[in-house]
Amino acid sequence: MTVTHEQIRAVLADYLDAHPDRAPGVARLTHSLGPGLDIASRKTYPLHVTCSAATIDDAGRILLIRHRVLNRWLLPGGHIEPEDESLYATALRELEEETGIAWRHIVSPPPPGITPVDIELHQIPANPDNGEPEHWHADFRFAFRLRDTTVTLQLGEATAFTWCASADLPAPRLAARIAAS
Repeated sequence: MTVTHEQIRAVLADYLDAHPDRAPGVARLTHSLGPGLDIASRKTYPLHVTCSAATIDDAGRILLIRHRVLNRWLLPGGHIEPEDESLYATALRELEEETGIAWRHIVSPPPPGITPVDIELHQIPANPDNGEPEHWHADFRFAFRLRDTTVTLQLGEATAFTWCASADLPAPRLAARIAAS
């Protein structure tokens, strides 16, 4: 089973119920949920959904990886795959794929009813090698707390990792939401 528009709409609605001030910031995503676009597919342009894991250790630090292609510090995350059953499951799968941190080390509450801590829309530059035009990612960011912080980086996707204080995150709104959680 893959993530459906109905699931994306439901998670977005829960997020906007919790953060109504974010409606203008996610308007591009809301408009993309119309008929005819499969925004769960990474092949849909100009916008598709991704999911990330804001992974928090016992000291309150957040895990960042240095993304190989974008050469930026980002939360572990990525595209929805056809076998993913939810946005939350996508974030957990991506966390494990990129860092080796297994879902069983997560101590966050289980789904259903999981609301992202943040949804961020950002532009991704064109990648002619992969035939990808410039496009938008609507990144659903879920917060996870860990028991074991051992990282085994997948070098195909990332070049390094670091644990940083929430105040040092490159996304101030995300930092504030994590600090408040």
